[in-house]
Amino acid sequence: MAADSAPMRLAFMGSPDFAVPALQALHAAGHDVRAVYCQKPRPAGRGHAVRPSPVQRAAEQLGIEVRTPTRLRTDAAAQEAFAALDLDAAVVAAYGLILPPAMLDAPRRGCLNIHASLLPRWRGAAPIQAAILAGDSETGITIMQMDAGLDTGPMLLREAVPITDSTSAAMLHDTLAEIGARLILRALVEAPPPRPQPDTGATYAQKLSRDDGRIDWTGDAETILRQVRALNPWPGTFTALGGETLKVLQSGRAEGSGEPGTVLDGKLTVACGTGAVRLLTVQRPGRAAMDATAFLRGHRLSPGARLG
Repeated sequence: MAADSAPMRLAFMGSPDFAVPALQALHAAGHDVRAVYCQKPRPAGRGHAVRPSPVQRAAEQLGIEVRTPTRLRTDAAAQEAFAALDLDAAVVAAYGLILPPAMLDAPRRGCLNIHASLLPRWRGAAPIQAAILAGDSETGITIMQMDAGLDTGPMLLREAVPITDSTSAAMLHDTLAEIGARLILRALVEAPPPRPQPDTGATYAQKLSRDDGRIDWTGDAETILRQVRALNPWPGTFTALGGETLKVLQSGRAEGSGEPGTVLDGKLTVACGTGAVRLLTVQRPGRAAMDATAFLRGHRLSPGARLG
């Protein structure tokens, strides 16, 4: 495919916050975004009010038509409507629905995916969290030509970012979203030749559930520190304290040892299976987040108390 800097007829397919910078960048660059596909509005928040996805809200602000089909693989009408857009390409970023072959093949340049890992590392649903949980030293963005597999298509562009001991999923999410927006613009203009993914090294990031945030104090301290960073803000990490659930928003390394889950001192240092961690920011049910000092002023927690 020859590079082409002229505006293109595009569809954009995405749902969460991660996808919004890419949509905005495509619009700002002058591309003709004919339609935006995203997940249907769903109940959210305490009141369970039905809310549109972040991408739907962004599209409506830009005056772009929004489509929210519930399925695509068995919906012939939705597939025909997509083909009728007469697209140069479709850009996909955390959309949430599987595209059937007829839709993958409909745009002249196919469907390009903004994936939040350095493929083939961490294919699947939660690549940002998986990279931190595994202790990877870096991750990044891959712009990929989509095929019928799960994140198996050939790569067009990649850019790496480091993961440090202070990197949380929230920080990485925002960084990667901006990189993805920049790289997709390059991919459309430069049309880089596709490169097959390596035959080895593929890993899969499974979809997360709330229970993945439960802290197992019998684990080693480094694993728990990564869990707290990886699952911030969702699903969040938590532990039992008495009869309530205590969210752990930030933690740090600490010295000490003891029975796993035991509070070791007056600074919220907690023993792990190996080593110890210090709880830096916590949140009780229905309360605002607070640092450990503020928490301990209102909640007496003596050394020897147990979490879990």
